[in-house]
Amino acid sequence: NTIFLSLALGWAEVLGAHDIVVGVNALDYSGYPDCRPEFISAFERLANLGTRAGVEGGRYRVRTPLIALGKADIIRRGLELGLDYGLTHSCYDPSADGRPCAACDSCMLRAKGFREAGVPDPLLLR
Repeated sequence: NTIFLSLALGWAEVLGAHDIVVGVNALDYSGYPDCRPEFISAFERLANLGTRAGVEGGRYRVRTPLIALGKADIIRRGLELGLDYGLTHSCYDPSADGRPCAACDSCMLRAKGFREAGVPDPLLLR
């Protein structure tokens, strides 16, 4: 997330935007410390201390709309918005053809979310 947020910050500077949105959520805290609110707050401080806009009085905000949602809630919300989950990727060790491994932590969290949402994961239907 540090790399993604850094790239987003650079792009926000170019565009003159002040909001950066990232999809971290509470379930990821234990295995992914860069999903914690403390990390997000620290990155926001970095953005405001380390950019021209920040030191000249502008304020960058890192927004985390999914942080309080469970995986099933995120999946339901994505479906409401028309998201094609067949185009998404969560696995850290996919096969050569892109199929998820179904064994890594990320795959397990995704599978649980789809199961709790009551919908099949399109990546597993290929």
